Amino acid sequence: MIELGLKFTAAYLLGSMLGSLIVGQLRGGVDIRRVGSGNPGGTNALRTQGKTFAFWVMFIDVGKGILAVALLPNLELFGFTIDPEFSRDLVLYAVAFAAILGHVYPLWFGFKGGKGGATAIGILCMLAPQAAAVVIVIWIAIIALTGYVGLATMTGAVAAAVFVGATGLPDDIGLFAFAVATAVLIVYTHRANIRRMRDGTEVRMGMLRRTR
Repeated sequence: MIELGLKFTAAYLLGSMLGSLIVGQLRGGVDIRRVGSGNPGGTNALRTQGKTFAFWVMFIDVGKGILAVALLPNLELFGFTIDPEFSRDLVLYAVAFAAILGHVYPLWFGFKGGKGGATAIGILCMLAPQAAAVVIVIWIAIIALTGYVGLATMTGAVAAAVFVGATGLPDDIGLFAFAVATAVLIVYTHRANIRRMRDGTEVRMGMLRRTR
């Protein structure tokens, strides 16, 4: 149980390292929470700082998800050895979800983070590559059809849960639970986008490009 707590905490702290604010500091103290939509995610980075800035933001946010699930589950922390009698799946999926929670509610930045999509897709690429491929195709298609990045991200998250459930149950119950919890969290973090789409004020991807 100590191992689970330590690794959950470590993954959360890793997730709390927001790409936009790290890149912003390297770019002379740019804080994208003070411009555009105020969200420290890739879309606001693209809209306010350009493609290169947004690329490195996504690189960090996707990469920390990959790093969390690739490194932490089998790492010995602070002298605590891996407990062979403790469910390794539980540790893996707890670490994965903690990294996303850290991105959404980062300790380092006043618990005001991004919406979780980039970190989630990095994790999904490691845990379920086929589901990740489906999500990426759906994400691109929704943006091409509607221009709404938020809608694409929410749809992709729900599609991942559906895909894992349809192809993995009952064997992959842990992965399915993780996918469902992640989908619920991502839809919740996009609640403002849902309101703006309903009101007709949501910014489309084409409009993002024209503002540069």
